[in-house]
Amino acid sequence: MEVARLHGRRDIRLHQEPAPEPAADELLLRVTAVGLCGSDRHWYEEAGIGDAHLTAPLILGHEFAAVVEAGERQGQRVAADPAIACGRCDVCRTGLPNLCPDLRFAGHGSTDGALRTLMTWPARLCHPLPDAISNAEGALLEPLGVAVHALDLGRPRRAGRVGVFGCGPIGLMLVSLLHAMEQREIVATDRLAHRASAAEAMGATDARQVGDDSQAADLGLDVAFEVAGDNAAVEHALRAVRPGGRVVLVGIPAGDRTSFRASLARRKGLTILVSRRMQPGDLPRAISLAAEGAVDLGALVTERFPLREVRAAFDALAAWRGLKTVVEPAEEGGDKRAEAQQQHRAVKEGS
Repeated sequence: MEVARLHGRRDIRLHQEPAPEPAADELLLRVTAVGLCGSDRHWYEEAGIGDAHLTAPLILGHEFAAVVEAGERQGQRVAADPAIACGRCDVCRTGLPNLCPDLRFAGHGSTDGALRTLMTWPARLCHPLPDAISNAEGALLEPLGVAVHALDLGRPRRAGRVGVFGCGPIGLMLVSLLHAMEQREIVATDRLAHRASAAEAMGATDARQVGDDSQAADLGLDVAFEVAGDNAAVEHALRAVRPGGRVVLVGIPAGDRTSFRASLARRKGLTILVSRRMQPGDLPRAISLAAEGAVDLGALVTERFPLREVRAAFDALAAWRGLKTVVEPAEEGGDKRAEAQQQHRAVKEGS
């Protein structure tokens, strides 16, 4: 089988390796689509994320859809939960497996992810995909689950006033979910103009492009979601909410540090929550939401690459190009679609 392994900063290489053998509780999967996310960008550019560092060549990719290759579920299309909690510790037993200290996560630490043609994964974590969701869209269900979990933490009331600060894919998913909840006001900001425009298209009532020197404003919001992973966005979120409001930190900062003015948060008496990944029930909820059309996942997919062009895919990710980059290791026809996309881009750049 073909795999893509990260060997160091911006050093990702293709390899031929033996196909894996599934354990009794695992499925053998043929990977059809892998979404690249902000945490993958950290791994690619920094050879690590937070306090986790690359110690051996690692297969990235934790947002993935696949087809079961063999066994009773052969041929079934699935989306996978990338988190394997121990299920035995006190944290797991209290219903917080996303916080399990012994959790293994696809494409993180020493656990290989999905940027390969074949992989094994626990059967209990592979959820069937309805026909209404394509393989590429299926790869976006994990980040949608992350958005669902953040929304649960924020607890916005119906017809309230909310803000999303950082409009990458998860931020845009939050905008869509908040729009579906009929929020009266949805403020959305991002450094990139095309992301601010996407937020407006997805339901933001006030979408703005901002820079480091943009003045944070008190907007009287009930809840703010910070999804950029930088201190400027945190400052905007803290300033924007009303006294007694809630701020949910979703973004992952470079350098593993978030800071803000304590006086601002203290005087407003803010509730600040830190969101980590998703809860076990959030992926099935995400599947239902996507199937019902509450979030248009297909609109987020702006570039698709075959596995052989994985370096180009990561370069697109590192350049903050488009909205969502998807790699298709074993998707039938994926190579042709990606080739056509490359030709279209070449023509556009030459015009």
